[in-house]
Amino acid sequence: MRIGLVTQGGYPYVSGDAGLWCERLVRGLAQHEFDVYALSRSRQQEDEGWVALPPQVVGVRTASGWTTDDDGVGYGRRARRRFAECYGELAAVLSTATAVGGPGATASATGDDALGAAVHGGGPEDEADRFASALYGLAELAREEGGLAGALRSEAAVRALENACRAPGAQRAAREARVPDLLAVAAHLERALRPLSLDWYEDDGLGAADVCHTAAGGTAALPGLLARHFRGVPLLVTEYGVQVRSHYLAACADGTAPAVRALLAGFHRRLAAEVYRQAAVVTHGNAHARRWQERCGADRTRLRTVHPGMDAAPFAEAGESPEAADPLTLVWSGRVEPAKDLVSLLHAFAEVRKEQPRARLRIVGAAAGPEGAAYLGHCRALAAQLFPDEAEGPHTVGDNPVSFEEIGGPEAPTQAAVYASAAVVVLSSVVEGFPVGLVESMFCGRATVSTDAGAVVEVIGGTGLVVPPRNPRALAEACVTLLRDPERRARLGAAARARALELFTVEQNIAAFHGIYLEIVSHNPVRHVLLDDSGDPLPFAAPAEAHVPGHWTGPTAPVAAQDGPVAAQHGPGRPGGAPTRPTVPAPATPPAPSVREAVR
Repeated sequence: MRIGLVTQGGYPYVSGDAGLWCERLVRGLAQHEFDVYALSRSRQQEDEGWVALPPQVVGVRTASGWTTDDDGVGYGRRARRRFAECYGELAAVLSTATAVGGPGATASATGDDALGAAVHGGGPEDEADRFASALYGLAELAREEGGLAGALRSEAAVRALENACRAPGAQRAAREARVPDLLAVAAHLERALRPLSLDWYEDDGLGAADVCHTAAGGTAALPGLLARHFRGVPLLVTEYGVQVRSHYLAACADGTAPAVRALLAGFHRRLAAEVYRQAAVVTHGNAHARRWQERCGADRTRLRTVHPGMDAAPFAEAGESPEAADPLTLVWSGRVEPAKDLVSLLHAFAEVRKEQPRARLRIVGAAAGPEGAAYLGHCRALAAQLFPDEAEGPHTVGDNPVSFEEIGGPEAPTQAAVYASAAVVVLSSVVEGFPVGLVESMFCGRATVSTDAGAVVEVIGGTGLVVPPRNPRALAEACVTLLRDPERRARLGAAARARALELFTVEQNIAAFHGIYLEIVSHNPVRHVLLDDSGDPLPFAAPAEAHVPGHWTGPTAPVAAQDGPVAAQHGPGRPGGAPTRPTVPAPATPPAPSVREAVR
């Protein structure tokens, strides 16, 4: 089948978010064709170029996600009136939606509780319909007139926001918006809505795909949403981090004004709800992300769990040699930042030393930015205070039982070597997403002690000890328990390795997505005809499962039950239309990164 893979700041660029799992997915499904549609994150990313592409990538289109040129489109009176109506409706929905900073969520609220209040405070169904109507109205205007860039940056856009915030029924935070706040919101919406002006949605682009797979939700899913709207292409959305939650936490952290935070939270929440409503399937990596998807309006029948796939090969040798571990060594590995709570770990290790005087703690990892560097310095000072260098005799050099190292050093040449030295691997985080380091230690067959944060419990299952966050005494007791019981460590390590190899490998990730592709196509049969070079119908252009008749191809099937405008016009499958030809394979050498769009 033909898959349109949409990324934002990721694959196929050398440096990009989620680039690795996208590359593994594409390379692992050589039997299918992929067209990649990539929004770049920065000029530096564009200059760094692409990774080497496998033959199954038959086309690549790129567009700038960080800047936009003036499209030179001048609207006539009718187009200006139409833009004012659509953008005004969008602004009205955002100004009345209960969001961060509005009723139910205070400006000082932080974390998941405040976001939960914002999400649960959503408006009625007609508000979602108004948002969708305004969004698709802007997309259709951009399609007919040639772009939206100038209109989204115009004074008319700012005035529409101002009128919406001053209108009766606007939430309190929106009513308090000042001109700088309105300009900030307008600028953010202009960046977020840039995909509406792209020419990716016709039969020579995403319109020719059997499935559109977006590597993230939120604004990254807009191309897939528009392909669904204009051409009826079924949409698959993968979220390894819920974009609404990420946006909210970022806005709280950078001190965004309450009015800006309220309006933008309303936009991202409404966009997420529309993406979930139109998607055939939405995948997530853990139960924590699933709960947020459900809170944002995702239908449970369309949700699938696909754990991130990780390469187990580098850790195979360590996993098969559990005897290589030092029986008194604890290892922590990861990015050094306050959320990892190394302070609690150091205090816990002080308690461990009281029971196991010869125990050692290795802290392996680099600082994450300036804040991480400051935190690392604080932790080094604390370790020197808690564990002054002790010499065994008057003629020997003192040694601190806590070491701070980085991968690549003489004592820590590889990540696998670090875990191989551990009797117990410790995770002390207070905030955690999907614990990659924990899975790597499980590949190595090491027993673990972890705090209950993020997806830790889901990943560990019953193969490790879990304690509450910010509880050094509980963390110390769990570590001492395993240090004293080598047989239990061995049993837990073996069980952890078996669980990781079963659930978290690249192979299971690829197999899961392959099954989802087949599921979606079976519910959305291809309606167009592909032609070969001679103009004859191309045999086997559509997957066999798309032709199997049955009740699952009807509009009542869970995956096909979508209420979008295209579904109402063309049924659950692809819209009819003129025959199309397959994309011509790309040349071996990619174009220069400065080229805005390259069709392969």
